[in-house]
Amino acid sequence: MQVAILPVTPFQQNCSILKCEETGRGAVVDPGGDLDRIEAVLQERGIVLEKILVTHAHIDHAGGVAELAGRMQVPIEGPHPEDKFWIDALADQSRMFGFPPSEPFTPQRWLGQGDVVRFGNVSMDVLHCPGHTPGHVVFHQRAARLAIVGDVLFRGSIGRTDFPRGDFDTLINSICGRLWPLGDDVTFIPGHGPTSTFGAERLSNPFVGDTVTGLGRKAGARRLGA
Repeated sequence: MQVAILPVTPFQQNCSILKCEETGRGAVVDPGGDLDRIEAVLQERGIVLEKILVTHAHIDHAGGVAELAGRMQVPIEGPHPEDKFWIDALADQSRMFGFPPSEPFTPQRWLGQGDVVRFGNVSMDVLHCPGHTPGHVVFHQRAARLAIVGDVLFRGSIGRTDFPRGDFDTLINSICGRLWPLGDDVTFIPGHGPTSTFGAERLSNPFVGDTVTGLGRKAGARRLGA
C-alpha cells in the first residue's frame, strides 16, 4: 500500500491518500478541503478512487467529504454513527471557523469496532476510539504496520476533549485499550503534524506514556495475552 499525506485546510489537517499497488485503486481518508489538490495527487499517482473514509466529523476532516463524493461518484464509509450530530452541524461548523460552505452527508456505511474497510486488495481494520468525538474511528493496516488515527493521538500529545461530547477519560482508555495493543512498532498518521510510533509515544507522551498512566502497559498486556 502506498500512502501520501497531504495537509489541507487552514488547520493543516493530514488527508491520507491511499493506493493499492496491485490494482491502482485507492481511498482518501478525511478530505477536509482543498479538493483540487487532492484530485491532483490522485491523478499524479494514477489512483482510481474507490471510496472516501472518514475518521470523525469535525470540519477540517469532513468539510469536503460530500463535495468530493459527488465529484468522483464514490461511496463514503465512516465515521461511527455517534458522530451524526457533528455531520448534521457541518454547515454551522464551516461558518464558525471560516471554512468554505460544507454540506452534511449520509455515509453509505457507518463504521464500528471490528469492521473492515477495503479498497483494491487492501483491507483495514476499524477501531472505534471515542473521546475526541463520540464516533471517532481509527483505520489500521496490519501488513503495513500503519494506523490512521485522526485526532485521537498526536506526536507528544492527544486530541482535545473540550468539544461537545468529548471526554478525557474515554480518550485515554481508547488510546491505551485499543491503540497500544496493536504494537509498539506501528507507525501512526495523526490528524495534524508529523507521524510517530505507538512505542515512541508510550515512552515519552506526557498524556499517555506508560510512566504517566500505567494503564497502557496493563491494557496492552491483557490484549496481547501477556
